[in-house]
Amino acid sequence: MRPTQSFRGLPLGLLPDTRYPDPRIEVLDRRFTARQGNAGIERIASGFRWAEGPVYFRDLRCLVFSDIPNNRMLRWNEEDGHLSVFRAPSHYTNGNTRDRAGRLVSCEHDSRRVTRTEHDGRITVLIDRFDGRPLNAPNDVVVASDGAVWFTDPGYGIDGPYEGHAAAAELPRNVYRLDPASGTATVVADDFVRPNGLCFSPDEQRLYVVDSGISHGGPAHIRVFDVAAGRLSNGRVFAEDFAPGMTDGLRCDTQGNVWCSMGWGDPAEDGVRCYAPDGALIGKVHLPEGCANLCFGGPKKDRLFMCASTSVYALYVNAEGAQVP
Repeated sequence: MRPTQSFRGLPLGLLPDTRYPDPRIEVLDRRFTARQGNAGIERIASGFRWAEGPVYFRDLRCLVFSDIPNNRMLRWNEEDGHLSVFRAPSHYTNGNTRDRAGRLVSCEHDSRRVTRTEHDGRITVLIDRFDGRPLNAPNDVVVASDGAVWFTDPGYGIDGPYEGHAAAAELPRNVYRLDPASGTATVVADDFVRPNGLCFSPDEQRLYVVDSGISHGGPAHIRVFDVAAGRLSNGRVFAEDFAPGMTDGLRCDTQGNVWCSMGWGDPAEDGVRCYAPDGALIGKVHLPEGCANLCFGGPKKDRLFMCASTSVYALYVNAEGAQVP
């Protein structure tokens, strides 16, 4: 991953008026023990149109993320703060993750496909069609420990030219599982209005999936499913109090808490929420911009990276991200 271009964004560092403990990290329940007393929210990169899809590379100590409308992916080096263009054009890539071999897996809006970047830089197309028809515009993706690729296909990338191109959807807006052995995709959930972010519980016995269909007459909630033998069952609402805003991306920590982005509604709610495994809201991280997606990273897996509109923010937390390669 060699940088091809670097540039300077807006002023970076701790947010203005920061004091310890940072009051922007709100404790709602004593189970929210993630707040570090002497850690504050930092803006680590800025100057984007719509930051999304963060994924952390612990072996390289860098964060890769998407700037969808600018049709590029960027790389932020944790050791020196250097920001560079990782890939441009990126086919308006949205969500990213890594598989268990450390390869980058990406959801490309414009090309309507899920791809894998090999260690030598080659691009392998994992899937671009289902039942002979093109995918809508894959959005977010996770890879299970067995190598199966799970992804959502809500179609935001074909709603218009800003994040891809305008086209008609030829498939329902499904959640898919791509089998690692056969390469065959199956629909694992077909009753979402707009399936969006997704993540596994630490033991992979639960899958959390966002429905961001509020702008299309649907819900703004997170659902959770039981996972067994590559199938989903017992779907139910996990968290549903997002309207008039909504959540988009989410991750679990090793204690099973669900951290999710928040935006598009009350500005006072912009940022990140943390839910206990029983669905109780236990904490919030308030940001000056709506947050689209997040991930854990850092050498100790205890740094929360948040892609929020025009900037990327980071916060050291007293929690460790689950399934961070």
